[in-house]
Amino acid sequence: MSGQPEVITFDEFLKVKLRVARILEASEHPDADKLLILKVDMGTEERQIVAGIKKHYRPEDLVGKNIIVVANLAPRKMRGYESQGMLLAACTPGDSDIVVLTTDREIPPGSGVA
Repeated sequence: MSGQPEVITFDEFLKVKLRVARILEASEHPDADKLLILKVDMGTEERQIVAGIKKHYRPEDLVGKNIIVVANLAPRKMRGYESQGMLLAACTPGDSDIVVLTTDREIPPGSGVA
């Protein structure tokens, strides 16, 4: 990322629904060097999220963690697997380090993020 980010209106921002999700399962994508496949509990449903964090996390270290997810993002195929959301993560320039945003306290899956 470089330069100033594109500015959106407050009404556009309100369309983004951020929710807490608990990682139930995590596995390596069989055909991708950067992708993990996560099964998450969204409170009212389970979803699959494909995330480019494989070089920074071992699947077994993610299970049980509460993460922040964009819940209303349209599904998209990533290397043959459907991703039904996007997790939030902080990235250094060039993605030399990626840190998944987690909650530091216990909160039920599906809880909103303000």
